[in-house]
Parts: sequence; C-alpha cells; structure tokens
Amino acid sequence: MKTLHSKAFRRRAGQLLATASVVAAALAFANAASAQTLTIESWRNDDAEVWNNKIIPAFNKKHPNIKVQFKADPPTEYNAALNARLAGGTAGDLITCRPFDASLDLFKKGNLVSINDVKGIENFSDVAKSAWSTDDGKTTFCMPMASVIHGFVYNKEIFDELKLTPPKTMAEFHAVLDKIKADGKYTPIAMGTADQWEAATMGFQNIGVNYWKGEEGRKALIEGKQKFTDKPYVDTFKELASWAPYMGDGYKAQKYPDTQNLFTLGRAAIYPAGSWDVPIFRKQADFEFDAFAPPVVNAGDKCYISDHTDIALGINAKSQNMEAAKTFLSWLASPEFAEIYANELPGFFPLSKAKVEVKDPVAAKFVGWRGDCESSIRNSYQILSRGTPNLENELWNVSAQVMNGTMKPEEAAKKVEDGLASWYEPHKK
Repeated sequence: MKTLHSKAFRRRAGQLLATASVVAAALAFANAASAQTLTIESWRNDDAEVWNNKIIPAFNKKHPNIKVQFKADPPTEYNAALNARLAGGTAGDLITCRPFDASLDLFKKGNLVSINDVKGIENFSDVAKSAWSTDDGKTTFCMPMASVIHGFVYNKEIFDELKLTPPKTMAEFHAVLDKIKADGKYTPIAMGTADQWEAATMGFQNIGVNYWKGEEGRKALIEGKQKFTDKPYVDTFKELASWAPYMGDGYKAQKYPDTQNLFTLGRAAIYPAGSWDVPIFRKQADFEFDAFAPPVVNAGDKCYISDHTDIALGINAKSQNMEAAKTFLSWLASPEFAEIYANELPGFFPLSKAKVEVKDPVAAKFVGWRGDCESSIRNSYQILSRGTPNLENELWNVSAQVMNGTMKPEEAAKKVEDGLASWYEPHKK
C-alpha cells in the first residue's frame, strides 16, 4: 500500500507540476502580450502632449494590451536622426512619414512595409494616398493622417488698434506692413531665417502658389515645361526679399520657437503660418487671432492655396511588434482618430473619408479656403527632390539667403534651377 500510495502521490505531483507549467506559460504569454510597446518616431515634438494625453489613451481604451510611446525629434533633425536609427536597427516600430519622395525612398530601401492589407486603408481616396504610394499607385506604405494649409495668422487686437483690414492683394499686404512699421510698436512680420525651412515653407511655398498658379505650375516644373528661372519663381523670391525690412531686429538669428514666442507674446502683428501653428497659438496666446489667405498678386486673380498632404504613419520593416503596429494603423484610419486629431490639433485636417466638424474657428477658416481657392501642394515634394542636390533643402537655403539679402532673387532662382538640371532629365534641355 505504501508503494502504491507513493506512486499515486508522484503521479499527482507530476500532474500538478504540468498544470503549473501550463499556467506559467499562459501567464508568461499574457504578460508578453500586455508588455508589447510600440514606439512612434515623429518630427512633431509640439504634439507630444496631445499624443500622450488624448490620442494614445483613446487607443488604449480599445486595445489595453498594446502600450504606445511617442518620441519626437525637432523637425530639422528628424530625417537625419531617423535614418541613423534605421541604419543602426534602433528605430521605433511606427515611423511618421513625410509626403512623397522622402518616404518613398525609405520604402524603396526596405525600411517601410506595404500596408495594402491593413484594415482601414479603404477609408482613404487615391488622392489622399498618393503622397505615400509608389509612382504606379499600386502600393501604399504609410497610413495618411492629415494635410496642412498655408496662410497668414494675425493679431486681431493689433489690427483693430491700427484700424487695419486683412489684405487680399499683395499691394494691400504691403500697405498694411507699412502702417504697422510706421506705428513702431510692433514687428510687422514674425519670421526668422536661422532654421531656413521657415523661409521656404511659410515664405516661398506659402505665397508662391499664387505666382505659379498652383498645380498648373507644379506639374509644369515636373514635366520640364517651366523652370525656376521663369518669372513666377523669380517674382516669388523678389516678394520674399521685400519682407526683410518688416521682420524686426535680429531676424537672421531667430529660430522657429523664437518666432512663435514673438507672436504669442503679442509683439508681432502678422505670422506667415502653417495651419499646424494654430494649436500652439491657441494654447499660448492671450489675445484673439485670426487668419487670412495668401494675397493674390492682382485684384481679381484666381486664388490658390498650399493645401499640403503632410503627415502619415508607416511601419518599420524591422519592428518586432508587426501585428500590434498594424492594429494601431487600423485604429488610425478610424473616424474616432479623425475626430480627435482634427480638434485636439486644430490646423491638421484629416485625410480620411470620415466627416469631421472642425470646431476651432481659425482652423475652420483655413480649411474654408478650399471652397474659394484651388489647392496645390509644395512643388519640391513630388519627384523633384529625389536627386542631389535635394530641391527641398536647396529651397530652404536660397529662400533664407534671399530674405537675408545675401543672394539676389535671380541668383536664387538660377542656383535652384542649375541644381535640378544637374540630375533631372526634363530640366537638362
């Protein structure tokens, strides 16, 4: 009996151990699942609070076992820092994608995966996907998030004080600038050139669409039917050069955050803007502000706006959390995300087919220009920045030099055109 009892005991003990092992394995699996962490790479360091306090918590209500952390570099450092981390195998799971060539290059190098099979991609039109798809349109590699629109934000209190009306033409724009400068209390234009990209993005691309007629001019550049030495582009640089006397002392050393502070402290009247600045101003400015569209060259001209497909999210091909990453992208395509993004970050306009009411009045004004003006995108982003020298970076540099007075508009146009013609066949003619 003693022997039988011992055998039964050992058998039972073995069963208990086996059960314990199964339970332990199950717990380990559950813990592993709950421990999944997705890291988002981004250049939108201004948006960290919204991601951490609004967007990610909303996602976690639906998917509590997938943790998400938002990690951002300054905009000017993002491309280089991201490429270094991708090369070193340390990049995050989700990659915030710039539109067109920069992200297409990442896809071609195997750093981003196709998302054709990710649920939710059907919520976007071909136009919305075009900035993050291959040239033939067959493969999309980043989930579209939002577009941004360019224009000018102004301090309504200063305009009321000086009895100014938002300008509709370039002549009216300069008349307003002259009145602000003559008054002497405020900087007419809040802009610096130290970071360079502002000069091109909120300067050249902002006003230029009215000179080269939006998509007509952008496509003509791609086809080689227009060159940067043509009148619309030289005239855009001439207009930028004319801003220098209105930009205040020290603008050459002024960086992007300095420019934002100059405006939100109420010391500048007009801010050449991207709509993405609206949430920052809403948070920091204690005065009423509004916006006006880029003035047309002459009264009666058709108006154009830079309505730029700006931001998307793709998956790092080396992510160890591929399914979790796809789950996040699917949620990103939902109406819930579109609603949060549009209203927590007013000035970013979701690209999905979901109908979203933009509640912020200034952001709503930006998006309202679509009803009056023709939309285009920045002319350096599709195809024309695939070679060396990179057109986008060239425009940053020469736009800043023109505003600094160290390069004449004609010289800037020639430098850009010569750089493009050195590698892009349609401009070699």
